[in-house]
Amino acid sequence: MAEEKKQEFWRWTESNWKNPDIDWKDAKFVTSGIDVGSVSSQAVIMTDGEIFAYGNMRTGSDSPDSARNALKFAMEATDMPEDRMDYCVGTGYGRVNVPFADRTITEIACHARGANFIYGPEVRTVLDIGGQDIKAIQCDEKGKVTNFIMNDKCAAGTGRGMEVFSDLLGVPINYVGDRSFDVKEEPQPVSSTCVVYAKSEATSLLRKGWSTEEVLAAYCSAMADRIYSLVERVGVEPEFAVTGGLAKNRGVMDRLMPMVGLKRMKTKWDTQIAGGVGAALFGYALCQKGKGRKK
Repeated sequence: MAEEKKQEFWRWTESNWKNPDIDWKDAKFVTSGIDVGSVSSQAVIMTDGEIFAYGNMRTGSDSPDSARNALKFAMEATDMPEDRMDYCVGTGYGRVNVPFADRTITEIACHARGANFIYGPEVRTVLDIGGQDIKAIQCDEKGKVTNFIMNDKCAAGTGRGMEVFSDLLGVPINYVGDRSFDVKEEPQPVSSTCVVYAKSEATSLLRKGWSTEEVLAAYCSAMADRIYSLVERVGVEPEFAVTGGLAKNRGVMDRLMPMVGLKRMKTKWDTQIAGGVGAALFGYALCQKGKGRKK
């Protein structure tokens, strides 16, 4: 009998999308932003500064392949040839490994610019929770970075940390947030901010009779505490927006926002595409200055 494949509880939903109201043939400039992160990769295609299509998928073991796969995923629903692109900007953890990029720009600049687009020009503080790090960014009305701070290279409080706990507890990651509130009383946060030690502590709590939901609540609360300690250091100016995959986890976000003391801005866009949007917008600005590819 074939061995049953182990369920991958950490695997979140990949997605791609095309704007049905845009015809790329009418565009003067077509630009793309490729955001290769440690956990996820996004490709965003923009026509004259508007989102035409995007793809959001898991980062593989090879960054150049991840960049190519993300772009291919974004273009799946379109009939646009890749050589129509006028400019491509790479960003993110693996930005130096986007072989077809015309230039690279830091993810801090791209997330600020992208948040300005997907949330609106009122945003002044951007919290980007990525797969391996957390960045608190202040920006102006044009999405230009005015200040930022980031955590050390540790998975605690990041998307990867949440994946580890999802797998440990056998709860699909898309349900972690809701299940963390299925408790009679809010437990104390786990004491350790290190994923390795927090895993050990979680296992110990389960042996003591804690429910899975109570352990999830304790870890989500600990993540919120850790994230807030970073946000507090940079200072929070309204309006406040969150980018990255963990923005979709209400178990962390609904515990974080009362600490921040502000309402979180809402957007119709996937919060994971912010870096790619910012990168594509930088490309569009360069095209307007005559820096596009010569064809």
